[in-house]
Amino acid sequence: LIRGFLLSGMPCPSSCPSGLLALMAPGLALMATFSLPSQAGDRRALPVEKPPGVKGRTLILLDVNTKSPVRIISENFLSLQLDPSIIHDGWLDFLSSRRLVTLARGLAPAFLRFAGKRTDFLQFHNVKNPAKSRGGPGPDYYLKNYEDDIVRSDIALDKQKGCKIAQHPDIMLELQREKAAQMHLVLLKEQFSNTYSNLTLTARSLDKLYNFADCSGLHLIFALNALRRNPNNSWNSSNALSLLKYSASKKYNISWELGNEPNNYRTLIGRSVNGSQLGKDYIQLRSLLQLIRTYSRANLYGPNIGRPRKNVIALLEGFMKVAGSTVDAVTWQHYYLDGRVTKVTDFLKTRLLDTLSDQIRKIQKVLNTYTPGKKIWLEGVGTSSAGGMNNLSDSYAAGFLWLNTLGLLASQGIDVVVRHSFLDHGHNHLVDQNFNPLPDYWLSLLYKRLIGPKVLAIHVAGLQRKPRPGRVIRDKLRIYAHCTSYHNHNYVRGSITLYIINLHRSRKKIKLAGTLRDKIVHQYLLQPYGKDGLHSKLVQLNGQPLAMVDDGTLPEIKPRPLRAGRTLVIPPLTMSFYVVKNVNALACRYR
Repeated sequence: LIRGFLLSGMPCPSSCPSGLLALMAPGLALMATFSLPSQAGDRRALPVEKPPGVKGRTLILLDVNTKSPVRIISENFLSLQLDPSIIHDGWLDFLSSRRLVTLARGLAPAFLRFAGKRTDFLQFHNVKNPAKSRGGPGPDYYLKNYEDDIVRSDIALDKQKGCKIAQHPDIMLELQREKAAQMHLVLLKEQFSNTYSNLTLTARSLDKLYNFADCSGLHLIFALNALRRNPNNSWNSSNALSLLKYSASKKYNISWELGNEPNNYRTLIGRSVNGSQLGKDYIQLRSLLQLIRTYSRANLYGPNIGRPRKNVIALLEGFMKVAGSTVDAVTWQHYYLDGRVTKVTDFLKTRLLDTLSDQIRKIQKVLNTYTPGKKIWLEGVGTSSAGGMNNLSDSYAAGFLWLNTLGLLASQGIDVVVRHSFLDHGHNHLVDQNFNPLPDYWLSLLYKRLIGPKVLAIHVAGLQRKPRPGRVIRDKLRIYAHCTSYHNHNYVRGSITLYIINLHRSRKKIKLAGTLRDKIVHQYLLQPYGKDGLHSKLVQLNGQPLAMVDDGTLPEIKPRPLRAGRTLVIPPLTMSFYVVKNVNALACRYR
């Protein structure tokens, strides 16, 4: 009886066993951790295959509500961040690299947020630093004249029209990596001591930043320094105005923010800025933008608060009272772990994956009070703070947190999530300093290629042993569903994409039911590649290692077709995407 109703997609009548949960709340993560009553009369259940030597195999029945989406998120939902530290360590001069532009272009459309811990120590100088030729290269030219080589590269870029792309010699990149490694120690010392040195952004540096965003198909969001203060603690906008005027003269299409984690200002400079004052500062910035024709209708986002603890919520409430209608979206930031104490097992903890839900509720509660319907963004999200840890934050294992973050935020209606960082010091980035994509990059690329902005509700039913007294069973199988991306021309409109995280140490089986029954499915199974397992920085898709073809070409993303009606077998400790073709879902036929 149970099987018949589940496979048909019909609601289970009152005669079904009370412990069978067939419908989860719309938009939430759907987990296969269900139990049946322990009475003898209720033990009849769906068959569970248990091959020799394997325990706890579960057959899960899965259907999707195809009539209407439960949430619609931004086309730029998965977006990127660059930290101003790239000025300090020199990587900003290499953003014109063809390889970096190719990698960033693969994640378009997206926002590119230029912000971070050093936002409020950034000063703009309208000095072009004109590139001057200093003669041709002689013996040991690159070793002795590194800065000259940057200048020569700038000269070559200046001669290009439109998108400016550079080819940097290998020796030049090698010297830059040595420089960045030395600066990494300085940056970490600043971060741990919470004492930051000032940074200067020249006009030429801003040109390079905008060129990278524009060539990559990304929309630049620039966070202005909020810690330039007048004696009465109001914002001193003189330096920001200089930057705005220069950007407008170049007709740069930029959106704006003011400051970064204002709740930390007291520890940074010994002076706090409360929510009411910050709101007045945002109103002042909005007035400045309206005075400049290029930015009179530019978007403004904020207040970029940190984790919503009690004092941070108070700051947000003060801000929303004053400037809630001034910003186009409300933003906050989140890091799951302290990077100094991270272990690989941390990325497998379901309790950790669930910490974000409580924060979302706190932010939503404030907004529902002051500006109902206002869009919410999660900016600067990363697996761990303090730059992360090598072979952990940049490994396959970190992807469990990242993919769950994407699924959870989309299902809760968060409009945009900004990943910290695309390229950076430390180990939280998507691309390493050899310009090679890391596991989270490939995960993000798959998400961009396969996932559309419409979020669908899932109906799921499964079996599990009764939990022991006093023990909470947390969900180790996480399933999300969206309409397939309209930008993917390999699939007709009406197709559906599932993405699944299996944190179990055994494989799980999923049977598609109802509207998904007997449909052809394309599998995109992402697993670690090589002997390092979960620590690996290399990944394979359906058994084939992923790597760039050349500096200008990403690899072809090939699915593994599964025959219609086949049970999905999810390997242990993996992440996977499944496109269910030709569902003709009403929710997915139109934009």
